[in-house]
Amino acid sequence: MLKGSLLHPQILTTLGTSGHGSKILIADGNFPFRSKTNPAADKVYLNLSPGVVGAVEVLAALCEAVPVESALVMSPPTAGDFAVESPDIWDDFSRVIQGSNPQVSLNQIGRFNFYDACASNDVTLVIATAEQRIFANLLLTIGVVRTAN
Repeated sequence: MLKGSLLHPQILTTLGTSGHGSKILIADGNFPFRSKTNPAADKVYLNLSPGVVGAVEVLAALCEAVPVESALVMSPPTAGDFAVESPDIWDDFSRVIQGSNPQVSLNQIGRFNFYDACASNDVTLVIATAEQRIFANLLLTIGVVRTAN
């Protein structure tokens, strides 16, 4: 039995075969998983029912398992029904990431650039969550494990 908080065998296998610079997409319930991600990436569907499992819980488990070097979020539109300056889930993302690596902050890119980034060959893992909050998509880059000399 594993002692850590991350127990999912497929996620652990993919993380174990990914390395520095590999990317992990944590996607909300609205993300087009099949059409806007790297076709070769391992896909894990944790979207059992609305809100179960959420993006913040997935992020917390991943931050215990791998070092995070950078984090990208999709910028919301500036006008229209979904216009919002800073989605509330971003505060939760920042809190979890800062607890793991205080040097990493969220970087925003536009919707279509975010889709392009998620479709790159560097994306090795896509985790579909049942997160209901909008703009709750997060693209993490795996960092380096530093050892003490």
